[in-house]
Amino acid sequence: MNRKELRLAYSFAVLNAVIIGLSFLFAKVALEHADPLDTLAFRFAASFLVMSVPVALGWFKLSYRGKPWYKVLLLASMYPLGFFTLQAYGLQHATSAEGGILYAFTPIVTMIIAAVFLKESTSVLQKLSIFLSVFGVVFIFVMKGSGIDWSNLTGISLLLLTCFAFAGYTVLVRSLSKQFSPAELTYLTLGVGFVVFMIVSFSSHAAGGTLDRFFAPLSSTPFVLSILFLGVVSSLVTSLLANYILSKMEASKMSVFANLSTIVSMGAGAMFLGEELTMYHLIGSVLIIAGVIGTNRLGRKRAAGIPSDESRANKGMKASAIKN
Repeated sequence: MNRKELRLAYSFAVLNAVIIGLSFLFAKVALEHADPLDTLAFRFAASFLVMSVPVALGWFKLSYRGKPWYKVLLLASMYPLGFFTLQAYGLQHATSAEGGILYAFTPIVTMIIAAVFLKESTSVLQKLSIFLSVFGVVFIFVMKGSGIDWSNLTGISLLLLTCFAFAGYTVLVRSLSKQFSPAELTYLTLGVGFVVFMIVSFSSHAAGGTLDRFFAPLSSTPFVLSILFLGVVSSLVTSLLANYILSKMEASKMSVFANLSTIVSMGAGAMFLGEELTMYHLIGSVLIIAGVIGTNRLGRKRAAGIPSDESRANKGMKASAIKN
């Protein structure tokens, strides 16, 4: 991968974190008009239908023939299905602060899973940088007076599983990126999310005789605008970005960028909701940013200083050819 592609991947990773950070603001608006399951149904309906337009026009060339598409179904079971389902039910038994604290540990889980299944190696400094970024998020929540109620095992367990679901998704995308394009992975996973969440939500309302409540939120302009952002920008665009990033960057490096979304959500809350920003927010943000930079810059320097096995082999072949 050349430097231009690497810079583009890093730029996309930052943009991805910004979008995710803003999505919390729009999710709050959407949930004022509909329950979580209905919101997910409309969210993935918007993302899938919007992407279907360029697919139908031939702007995205998709080809699943001869490829292990069943692995993409496994990918979709982790994200969006597993992640959002576990998160929704987990937050019914736990607070959003607990969810934020536990989600911050996703880079650590990703690092471990990537090491096991992808054989990705991280230096000691990279590991310390990942922990520093996670500590920055936890520091902010703890200083706000938030914590984890360990007696609430149901909620805590479900929210911990979201970490494994998203980490598994990240690692599997990294593996599948050799066989599928970012558009192919995105379209199929969004399609699965659209079909499953729509069927479950619609069936639930039909069984309860509340179909009128299913369509009622669509009369609200704030809800529609929020769904368009969540569906088109926060689901479709971030999926395309993440799938591209993971085709160029190690899973452990990419995952730590997610903690930048905490900084963005704090800034958006202060700007649009009048939430207070204090010194501990600034300290935590500095720790997060330092951890992200350390994970990527330190690893790159180390990699640059140590030749790979392949490069050493090539040098050996050249030396042998010269001698001969």
